[in-house]
Amino acid sequence: MTNKAHNPGFLALVNDAKSRVAQIEIDQYKALVASGEPHTLIDTREDHEFAAGHVAGAVHLSKGIIERDIETAVPDHGAKLVLYCGGGFRSALSADALQKMGYTKVISLDGGWRALQGSGLPLE
Repeated sequence: MTNKAHNPGFLALVNDAKSRVAQIEIDQYKALVASGEPHTLIDTREDHEFAAGHVAGAVHLSKGIIERDIETAVPDHGAKLVLYCGGGFRSALSADALQKMGYTKVISLDGGWRALQGSGLPLE
């Protein structure tokens, strides 16, 4: 689901993380938003990617700092968190790390930013 050719070691790491984390497709995420269910949408992409465009209201915690800063940004370990990146790989790795930190409702958005851009959700 990506335009990049990823290295096998990285893909093995991602697939291992995905075996432990909940994932959501874009249509399921749109339904979650429409339902009004409280959640925090977290963009795990790099600064330049976030600056180029992101979902309106998304919290920016890049993969490089999310473990360090998540407890300040979202102190409630039971809060529903939906993470996205470019295509769903970095968000899965980040979701796996947050679960290890005790967050219990972490979801990785499969398809990431590419799926969000065509979703009709408000972007900035």
